Amino acid sequence: MKRRILLVDDEVAVLLTLKAVLEIAGFEVETAASGKEGRLKLRSHEYDMVISDMRMESDEAGAEMIRAAREAACQPAVALLTAFPLAEEDWQELGADHMLVKPMQTRVLLQQIDRLMEKHIARRGDGLALAAPAKGKKAVSVKKDVKSGAKKAPKKVVRA
Repeated sequence: MKRRILLVDDEVAVLLTLKAVLEIAGFEVETAASGKEGRLKLRSHEYDMVISDMRMESDEAGAEMIRAAREAACQPAVALLTAFPLAEEDWQELGADHMLVKPMQTRVLLQQIDRLMEKHIARRGDGLALAAPAKGKKAVSVKKDVKSGAKKAPKKVVRA
């Protein structure tokens, strides 16, 4: 199953270029050309990640998009996309998990998105990660205690 990303940016060239790059890398990408459109899509669809520009139809549009993503039931990872970097404590205070600075090399962008997705899945509220089975073995789920990070006893998972 492809990982779903909501990409929100009011610059059409950036939106289309990033969409193409992310789709080539194997992501399913939906786009929104404004914070308002992004918030509407977030209410009606589930995403693994939201990448939002900071400044769009208003100076607060990016911050509003981040808040909406934080309140979404699907609990997506949130990356702030900006040409005007903020101090780490500022973008973290907004609720973003990571800041992506425009322009960026494609390889670096994809590496950062992959790392962010992996970290987000690992710390997600359910704490459930599916361990890849060895050849000829059954898959097991490894439950981690969200607070301590300690692994709990594995449970067998039936694959369809």
